[in-house]
Amino acid sequence: MGKSVLFFSMSLDGFIAGPQVDVKNPLGKGGERLHQWMFENVSPANAQMLREPAERVGAVIVGRRTFDVGVDLWGDTPYPVPSFVVTHEKRDPQPMKSARFVFVDDGIESALAQARAAAGDKDIIVMGANTAQQMLKAGLADEIVLQIVPVLLGAGSRLFDYIGNQPIELKTTRVLESAAVTHMTFEIAK
Repeated sequence: MGKSVLFFSMSLDGFIAGPQVDVKNPLGKGGERLHQWMFENVSPANAQMLREPAERVGAVIVGRRTFDVGVDLWGDTPYPVPSFVVTHEKRDPQPMKSARFVFVDDGIESALAQARAAAGDKDIIVMGANTAQQMLKAGLADEIVLQIVPVLLGAGSRLFDYIGNQPIELKTTRVLESAAVTHMTFEIAK
């Protein structure tokens, strides 16, 4: 069985999107800075960190807000695998070019169970701050992969808000550096 992986680019002050996220600004104001490492002067370490998740992913869990602001930008599922949207709204699956979006209205545990069934022995990538927070709070995440970008956004969507008041122990399993970003991988203690 694969891992459930929180995979995010994050500012040094903990934001994964700038303020005022909407369809016109899917990463919020200034948030596009968090993803420059993917597109500008890509180093070997950065290329590796782009390639690895694509090779390991078997399913995606995405929050409804992330789906709403990202689906037009992506023009498909975020990866070419089944994607499960955590929502409160009942909705039929939405076929796309590579796979389909399945809307899960009965909680994060159900979304994870469906994603695991679809992924087989591959990993599940979790997208969206609220969805990641739900996974952490429920003890359902296995790994955190962060791209720490050397910028202070000052406002926006924080990754680690609302995760409860109990410490979550992490084990650092990898650190890769480039001038544009520091890649850090953490295993979550169970």
